[in-house]
Amino acid sequence: MGRIFGTDGVRGVANEVLTPELAVALGRALVTVLADEGEKRPSIVVGRDPRWSGEMLESALVAGITSAGGDAVGVGVLPTPAVAYLTDHSSAAAGAMISASHNPIGDNGIKFFGPDGYKLTDAEEDRLEALVDEQAGRRPRGTKIGRRLTDPAAVARYIEHIAATADVDLSGLRVVVDGANGAASNVAPQVYRQLGAEVIPVHCKPDGANINEACGSTYPQVVCDAVVAHGADAGISHDGDADRLIASTHEGGEVDGDVILAVLARRMHHLGTLKQDAVATTVMTNLGFKHAMHELGIEVVETAVGDRYVLEAMLERGLNLGGEQSGHLIDLDRATTGDGVLSAVRLLSVVRTTGATLKELSQIMTRLPQVLVNVAGVNKDDLGDSEPVWDAVRREEQRLGSDGRVLLRPSGTEALVRVMAEATEHADAQQAVDNIADAVRDHLTV
Repeated sequence: MGRIFGTDGVRGVANEVLTPELAVALGRALVTVLADEGEKRPSIVVGRDPRWSGEMLESALVAGITSAGGDAVGVGVLPTPAVAYLTDHSSAAAGAMISASHNPIGDNGIKFFGPDGYKLTDAEEDRLEALVDEQAGRRPRGTKIGRRLTDPAAVARYIEHIAATADVDLSGLRVVVDGANGAASNVAPQVYRQLGAEVIPVHCKPDGANINEACGSTYPQVVCDAVVAHGADAGISHDGDADRLIASTHEGGEVDGDVILAVLARRMHHLGTLKQDAVATTVMTNLGFKHAMHELGIEVVETAVGDRYVLEAMLERGLNLGGEQSGHLIDLDRATTGDGVLSAVRLLSVVRTTGATLKELSQIMTRLPQVLVNVAGVNKDDLGDSEPVWDAVRREEQRLGSDGRVLLRPSGTEALVRVMAEATEHADAQQAVDNIADAVRDHLTV
């Protein structure tokens, strides 16, 4: 068996790559590792998003957990960060979330959290993977077999936790919420209403098959259009498992993770709560963000793409704020992982406290034109050794000079290569991306 874990847990086509058999093996491996660490009867929080295959994989994962002697505590359909929070604030030894985030309905995934609510490290994932490869695991009998339990108060506890993070009452704000027909469809509107906002929900009616279907944070124009249509003050758009946030101004302008991170960083900087006066973000972050932070005297710590790498840098440097352009934002004062609902509450709190509109706040940075193309149908594993492709990258870097940059990387969750370029002129960025993408297609054929 090849490498099971990717950059964000295990992910693939449900019932083909991520099979019930694999879910059983992962559940058994997790309990076996926990037992080796001294947990006699580990309790594991299990949540999922609403996609159909989640029911199948949840049953399989729970079967693996209980067959190895662990108790599985089902919390139902909840955002990924809710599972992390509930794991951290209970006696659970671990947590598991069944979701493929922003991926289409055919995919699914499983990500694990330790007892502190943080995602597992590479070393911990390697231990699980070794047990799966060996088809090893505990096989208790009788009353030593685990139980399937439920936590009926889980949703209420998470909502109260998020509501408590607001600095002010949100009364007077009219907000459109796009739940992506996913895990936040029920929770997010409840949170914003509890804080006093008038909420207009869109795509908050999951049926198991419509998750991320032309909605949510990967389709930001949906919430932008809805805000204008409803005369709202702002729009909030989540992805399938609600660990992302993309927003909209009252005029229908998109506010992505870079801008939201800049707004939050400036506010915390002014309040003196931004630790080390630094923020962590990835190589995908727009140069305009870095320029804005430089003007404020805020250091930018740059990492590889992926919220786990942002988190690693934050923990290493003692930072409390970081995030990605995609809308994964991490507030370590209040959470252990990216939380789209929490991020929205923090952003709306800044709007309410300052009295500024989201459009006014978003003018903190001037975005350089950025073009991103996902090249599918190629062998991403050959990218590192393809000299013709990297020759194309070097040519474009030389052409753009200090006024731009290019970035080429394989996706950590999908079978494609991402090509990105920035320049002072959109046409220059587009030309760079086109030339490199052509080289990828020519030299990384499957």
